[in-house]
Amino acid sequence: MSFASKENPKTLVLFDVDGTLTPARLFISDEMKSTLEKLRKKVVVGFVGGSDLKKQVEQLGPNVLQDFDYCFSENGLTAYKLGKELASQSFITWIGEEKYNKLAKFILKYLSELDLPIRRGTFIEFRNGMINVSPIGRNASTQERKDYEKYDKEHKIRENFVTALKENFADYGLTYSIGGEISFDVFPTGWDKTYCLQHVADEHFEEIHFFGDKSYKGGNDYEIYEDKRTIGHAVNSPADTIRILNDIFKL
Repeated sequence: MSFASKENPKTLVLFDVDGTLTPARLFISDEMKSTLEKLRKKVVVGFVGGSDLKKQVEQLGPNVLQDFDYCFSENGLTAYKLGKELASQSFITWIGEEKYNKLAKFILKYLSELDLPIRRGTFIEFRNGMINVSPIGRNASTQERKDYEKYDKEHKIRENFVTALKENFADYGLTYSIGGEISFDVFPTGWDKTYCLQHVADEHFEEIHFFGDKSYKGGNDYEIYEDKRTIGHAVNSPADTIRILNDIFKL
């Protein structure tokens, strides 16, 4: 059995990254690292995020593959169990170059016509399992991200953008998921965070807990939070995550 050394090897606890384990795009705190170390002695611990592994290393630390039992980058399209890479998938292979070009051209044109207070850089980020679209640009500073999030909530920039994509690419079989402060993800339907659960099916966990801050409909934690295979915990911050973990697992 892979996790026989745990106090409760039949319980898996999965975490979103931004807003759950760390502040958005910032580094994990010492308090959270200590909490996870204690939790990992009791149960199996993993994270599932939309970003690629490089960005998750920046937030969770250089030893991330050793610090978690499961590491699910890009919703599990790139996956690791006990530091060993599992089977992966490719967005571009799935969608094809012709369809991707049409999608990218539409996105770039739509972005060019948006009236925004500021713009930075990297508006479309191509990842292994999805693309990430950011109207302001992913190079925005921490303060610019916070300012944009408020602007976005008022003017519904991302919400309207997603609506336009759904209308123009209804036959593409894509899902659009708003997450974080400044962007949204585009990926094949079914490749949301529930995708990672196929990697843990062979362990036959009796309980799978999931913690996420975007658990509302349209948020990028919604599908796995609502999935019948998981016990969902909605959080508002890393401090909230720590509080709930202490309540449930008596750390």
